[in-house]
Amino acid sequence: MSFEELDHTADVLMRIRGATLSELFSDAGRAMFHVMHGDLCEDRSIVRQITLEAEDLESLLIDYLSELLFIADAESFVFCTFDVDLQGNRLSATLRGEPFDLARHTGGALIKGISYFGLEIIKEKDVYMVDIIFDI
Repeated sequence: MSFEELDHTADVLMRIRGATLSELFSDAGRAMFHVMHGDLCEDRSIVRQITLEAEDLESLLIDYLSELLFIADAESFVFCTFDVDLQGNRLSATLRGEPFDLARHTGGALIKGISYFGLEIIKEKDVYMVDIIFDI
């Protein structure tokens, strides 16, 4: 659905919204890569699949974003599409993107981690929402 950056003193605070929990998780991934690389990403046949399970949705969101960050760093990839399927507290996702290119993917912020501070997935009317702090 959408994401937007909010004012924060030291790190990057993003508000993510989605019509479904799967959309919320997908847009959280998009938001994180937007912070790191802007919108310069194309689906160039890099595909990774992940499966995760956690005690609750907030922990699952942190684990999911942390796994994306790890894969991107360890394998030098930039992801731009996130097909997320949630079944309770279990997530399966197909990630698509391209190899990191220093000439195209610089200028963003280096994210060191995702903060648990204030993290709560809420539902307001027909929209799920979460505020995420990316530690930079």
